[in-house]
Amino acid sequence: MEKFFATCPRGLEPLLVDELQGVGAQDVRVVPGGVQFKGDWATCYRANLESRLATRILWYLARAPYEREEDIYRLALKLAWERHFDVFRTFRVQTTAIRCPLKSIDFVTLRVKDALCDRFRDQVGERPSIDTREPDVRVQVFLTERDCTLYLDTSGAPLWQRGLRHANVEAPLKENLAAGILKLSGWQPGTPLLDPMCGSGTFVLEAACMALQRAPGLERVRFGFEALKHYQRDVWLEIRNAALARVQEASFQQIWASDLDERAVRATKRNLQQAGLGGVVQVEQQDFLDCAAPAPEGILVANPPYGERIGELDQLAELYPAMSATLKRNFAGWTACFFTADTRFPKLLRLKPRRKTPLFNGALECRLYEIELVAGSNRKVRDGE
Repeated sequence: MEKFFATCPRGLEPLLVDELQGVGAQDVRVVPGGVQFKGDWATCYRANLESRLATRILWYLARAPYEREEDIYRLALKLAWERHFDVFRTFRVQTTAIRCPLKSIDFVTLRVKDALCDRFRDQVGERPSIDTREPDVRVQVFLTERDCTLYLDTSGAPLWQRGLRHANVEAPLKENLAAGILKLSGWQPGTPLLDPMCGSGTFVLEAACMALQRAPGLERVRFGFEALKHYQRDVWLEIRNAALARVQEASFQQIWASDLDERAVRATKRNLQQAGLGGVVQVEQQDFLDCAAPAPEGILVANPPYGERIGELDQLAELYPAMSATLKRNFAGWTACFFTADTRFPKLLRLKPRRKTPLFNGALECRLYEIELVAGSNRKVRDGE
C-alpha cells in the first residue's frame, strides 16, 4: 500500500472522499485543500483516470522537520530518486508553503533540485536535466511551519485539463470545479439541466461526460505515472480499456445551454463538437431574461457575471432583479444554483437561498447559492430574503 495525496479546489474535499473511495482508496482522510489516502498503483491509476474533482494525485515519499534550507537538502539527498525514475527523464521542482518561516521559497526549490542532481550524480554518474515547462517528472515540495513533505506527482498536467475545451471565452471555470458544482447541485444524469450563461460550455461538457459515463482522463495524452519506474503498463491498459468499455453512445441527454454572447455560443458548440458530444447538448443563443424552462422541473446552474469596477457593479445591481423575475415567472419547480463571488447576489436577486456553500475559484472566495423555485414563488419577496 502506497500513500497518496489528492489535491482539489477548496470546498470540494468531502465530495472527493466519496469519489476516491469509489475507485478503491483506503484510510481516506480530509485535510485542507485535499484528501490523503492509501492504495496500490492500480488505485492511483484509477484515481487519475476517473476523478472529476482532483487536481493532482501526489505520491508521498518522505516527511521530516526542518529549521533551515540545508535540512530540506539533506532530506531530499537521502531519497533514492534513481529508483523512481531514470536519469534521462527531465524534471521540475515546485514548492508550496503555509506559514513557512524561511525567507525564500525559491531557494528551497533550488536546494531540492541540487539534492536530486547530487544524488543521481553519486549513484549513476550523471544528472537529469531540468524542464520547467513540460517535464517528464514533477517533484512537489510542501512546507508547513515545521515540516517538509516531498511528493512525486503521478498526474503530470493538472487533471482539470481534460483535453476537451479548445475554444474559451473570458474567465472560464476549471473543469474540476465545474464538476464539483454539478455534484453539489444534486444533479444526476437523466435530470434536466440548463446553463443559461454557458460561456465556453464547461458545465455542460462535464455533465455530458457524466451522463455518458465517460471518464475525465480518457482524452489525456499521458499521465505523470507513465514516466516512473514503477509504471505497470499492463495494469494501466486494463483499467483504461475497462473505462472505454463503459462509455455510452452519444445521444441527447436533456442538457441545454444558452448565452446572450454569440461568441460564447460558438465556443460551446465547437467544444462539444470536437469532443464528440455535439448531439448530447442543445445549444442556442438567448438572453437569460428570455429563457423559458425546457422541462417541468430540473436544475439550472450558472456562473453569472460579477464585476469589480463601479460601473460593472451598477449594471449587475440592475441585472440581478431582472433575473429574479425570470426565475419566478418561468422556472417554478426547478432548483437554481448560482456560483458567484458577489456577496450582494442573494439580496439583489430577492430570493432566499436554501443553502450557501463556500467554495474557492483559485484564490477567490465564492459561494454556491442553491435556490428552490417553488410554485407560486412569483409572490412579492422582501429585500434580503
